[in-house]
Amino acid sequence: MKKFSFFAIFVTLATVTFAQNWTADKAHSRLGFKVTRMGITDFQGNFKNFDATITPGASGFEGATMIVNIDVNSINTDNDARDNHLRSADFFDVEKYPSIMYKSGPWKKTGDKTYVIEGDMTFNGITKKVKVDIKVNGTLKNEKSKKEMAGITMNATFKRSDFNFVSGAPESTLSDNVTLYATGEFSK
Repeated sequence: MKKFSFFAIFVTLATVTFAQNWTADKAHSRLGFKVTRMGITDFQGNFKNFDATITPGASGFEGATMIVNIDVNSINTDNDARDNHLRSADFFDVEKYPSIMYKSGPWKKTGDKTYVIEGDMTFNGITKKVKVDIKVNGTLKNEKSKKEMAGITMNATFKRSDFNFVSGAPESTLSDNVTLYATGEFSK
């Protein structure tokens, strides 16, 4: 029994020690958002700077966890004046809240290539649970870099009112529902 216990502990430690995290390849990844403006237009933008790391579970992606850290100052809507206004205290208040953080619970398999996670999102100084739908588009070994790669797509919808974000704006001006979407390559 003691030999088995020692072997089990060794294998567990080796697995934890040698498991490699997946890291977003920023040159081939995008993290965007969408809201409805004035009740008629889907307005979109993205964040140019973010870090995303996936720690594999015992069964690969099933049971994995993810951490995403978004640099809010990197907001981009292809309009400098609007981007500066969005950085102000009227919206994101980057002086006070420079980042949006998401820490997931374990990935739960929902289909052949699909998963769902629920995690804590800290946004505008408030932390709430947010569900994220994930699709692993595929994995391969990059012939040039020799790294294992994964293509992943993620979508989440949350209410801005849950985070007290732009609380003075009526829904007829800015929708309460905000969609986050990400697509990209991760490598080990």
